Amino acid sequence: MKIISSVNGLSDEDLKELVAIVKNGGLIVYPTETVYGIGADIFDEAAIKKLYLAKHRPFDMPLSVGVSDKKMASSIAEIDDNADKLIDAFMPGPLTIIVKKKDNVPDIVTANSHKVGIRIPDHPVAQNIIKATGPLAATSANLHSKPDAIRMEEAKEQLGEAVSAYVDSGPCMIGEPSTIVWLMDGEIELIRQGAITMKQIEDVLKC
Repeated sequence: MKIISSVNGLSDEDLKELVAIVKNGGLIVYPTETVYGIGADIFDEAAIKKLYLAKHRPFDMPLSVGVSDKKMASSIAEIDDNADKLIDAFMPGPLTIIVKKKDNVPDIVTANSHKVGIRIPDHPVAQNIIKATGPLAATSANLHSKPDAIRMEEAKEQLGEAVSAYVDSGPCMIGEPSTIVWLMDGEIELIRQGAITMKQIEDVLKC
């Protein structure tokens, strides 16, 4: 287990090490603007299983996917007009949109669902990591049903040696999970309220 300070940004050497960990099936904890996240390569099913086990998360609870931009999102999900509008309005930012997944996303990531949650974190360190690794399984860096980690130390205390590297950027700016909305057949459903309100979303979509 390694702790990497990124308070002043990630060095090229540290970024290369994080990419190597992910590509070799390891888990990393990284900062976002909401809470600390735990990440694994979404295309590595063994790594995804390791993530579920590390969190003690039931396998019937889907994971979200962290991406760096709309192009990366389009590589794993169907981005319809509503999704496109929300990405332009709120991402990077504390919003997760649930849309139809593409066939390249393993079923273990989405708990055998045909939809997937997409998030573009508004944090320079998270952005740099995801740009380098590609799409990451994205969920909060805490044990299932336990408090979210606002600081790296809180994630480390809960997840311990199950994670290969912890990236420390100090306290998260927002300190609460993202808003989650499900986009389906032109309709929208609020799954979890976060920093972005349903009214803000409806104003963008003109609901």
